[in-house]
Amino acid sequence: MPSPYRAIFAAPGAKGFSAAGLLGRMPLSMVGIGILTMITELGRSYGLAGALTATIALSAAVVGPQVSRLVDQYGQRRVLRPATLIAVTAVTGLLLAAANGWPDWMLFAFAVAAGCVPSVGSMVRARWTAIFRDTPQLHTAYSFESIVDELCFIVGPPLAATLSAGWFPEAGPLVAVVCLVAGVWWLTALRGTEPEAHPRHAQSDTSSALRAPGLQVLVATFVATGAVFGSVDVATLAFAAEQGSKSTGGLLLALYAAGSCLAGIVFGVLHFKGRAEPRWLLGICAMAVSMIPLLLAGNLALLAVALFVSGLAIAPTMITTMALIEAHVPHAKLTEGMTWISTGLAVGIALGSSVTGWVVDSAGARTGYVVSLAAGTAAAAVGFAGYRRLKRPAQGEEPATDGDGDSREGRRGDRVA
Repeated sequence: MPSPYRAIFAAPGAKGFSAAGLLGRMPLSMVGIGILTMITELGRSYGLAGALTATIALSAAVVGPQVSRLVDQYGQRRVLRPATLIAVTAVTGLLLAAANGWPDWMLFAFAVAAGCVPSVGSMVRARWTAIFRDTPQLHTAYSFESIVDELCFIVGPPLAATLSAGWFPEAGPLVAVVCLVAGVWWLTALRGTEPEAHPRHAQSDTSSALRAPGLQVLVATFVATGAVFGSVDVATLAFAAEQGSKSTGGLLLALYAAGSCLAGIVFGVLHFKGRAEPRWLLGICAMAVSMIPLLLAGNLALLAVALFVSGLAIAPTMITTMALIEAHVPHAKLTEGMTWISTGLAVGIALGSSVTGWVVDSAGARTGYVVSLAAGTAAAAVGFAGYRRLKRPAQGEEPATDGDGDSREGRRGDRVA
């Protein structure tokens, strides 16, 4: 590994919680495609399968920030284990209901409860922040976690689909559940790196982290960004099927994630000066522009190149986003703030997938990328409209100054990228 990455793992406990986080976040990429494959392998409709995966995503978008808010207040161990048990029980019930042909309403009831799954990626990033706050190493740590996210999305979906199609229908979601339990229990057993809890008291600010003006801009932008991801997934799979190579769709999406992974590796070893906000806005705009070649690709080979190139903008933008959250959300609400970004993405993915599915059915696969371009344009528009809000300090914090008279926010801008 490049030296900046080796340096962050010299911190005591870093290897352990990062490995646990990798295992614990695999369900993020496995559950959706696993349930989709399971339902269709059992002879049920794609419509039901898609509705169930969307229900889980939207439930997680609603419940996830509340779980993370409790984590900020009581600590990771006290909250993550009960939340994980609820989610595991719900997914297990969903598998039993599907296997035994129980009524559809029971499937949806279990899908709603499954949204209690914790945002493991946010928990790991919170640990990195506790170790490296206000140091250059935090940028590298965030970069590494974005690489891990992309690796999960490269490995997870084909693994879940292969298990459910080749072993037994419930195998994909079942393995995902095992990964979740093992990862969360391992992570919460590592008490030495657990961030300090911030119990509420009479003088505490009990409002949601979402009241921070900067976070509102980031979440709104990432709803549109999630729609980009959801629409690209659906349109790419449909385009591959239209070209007579349905199995190639997964490979094309893996190239999309691989482009992001490569960009994240390079971005993590770079050091930038100046504020992070302009780089964030540039990344959002680059994601929007990169949708244009997808519309122009006339065959699978050209589409593969276009997807790889468009993926290059993802990880740097995500890395900078996490740095901005750390800069604009009070420390006592950091985990909740990070989870709100995942919430925005989940909502956007559900919206983008559903709209693109309708467009593909009506006008063909390539037209689905029009939704991708429209969503990217919307993300850029929101970014420009809310750019001034990103310059405000975190709610409840005054911009501190150091010996040179630079504000804390300014130092963070120099530190993160």
